[in-house]
Amino acid sequence: MLDIDEQIESVERLRELLPTEGFKNTFLKVTDRLNDVARKFIAHAPLVIVATKASEGLIDISPKGDPAGFVEIYDDKTLIIPDRLGNHRVDGFQNLLEDPNIALLFVVPGHGDTLRVAGKARIVRDAAINKRHTINGKSPLLALVIDVEEAFMHCSKSVVRSRLWQPDHWPERKSAPTLAEWVIATVDREQTLDEVQQDHTADEGTRLY
Repeated sequence: MLDIDEQIESVERLRELLPTEGFKNTFLKVTDRLNDVARKFIAHAPLVIVATKASEGLIDISPKGDPAGFVEIYDDKTLIIPDRLGNHRVDGFQNLLEDPNIALLFVVPGHGDTLRVAGKARIVRDAAINKRHTINGKSPLLALVIDVEEAFMHCSKSVVRSRLWQPDHWPERKSAPTLAEWVIATVDREQTLDEVQQDHTADEGTRLY
């Protein structure tokens, strides 16, 4: 078992270590709707990270990506995310059927700041929404409609520390494990690594839309 010096178990102790003094803007910058700054940021974001949780279960985090601005800003309290072809696990969708709470993190390439949005989500099937989000003649089957309750920009410190957007600090692409390697390590199947990788490459080429 991990040996630690102290486990923090109260808000009082947490705030003793991390006081609020000197961070006034951090707590005042939260809004309950999408202002013009949020709208502009979402319009530039080709990627959003979606977090959900079942009423009794693990938290699921899933990336959603499309051309920049793919998340539709219906109004200042409503967002729409089209659902594209995926692996059919639908972990996030199943979670939302039990607990509608959702959190979003919008990412813009090369930008240090991120946008955080939280609220309640509904899974919908709507012809008008699907038509608006058709790409290459293919419409999404479902979409998420998010009722926004909280939105704020997050500072760039973590991105600066990670050097995320600095190519000269990126690792060699082939040095990081692939999904195909994960499948070989966890799934009992007769395919070779190359065959699994070929399946994934073909999937990317034929099932994006």
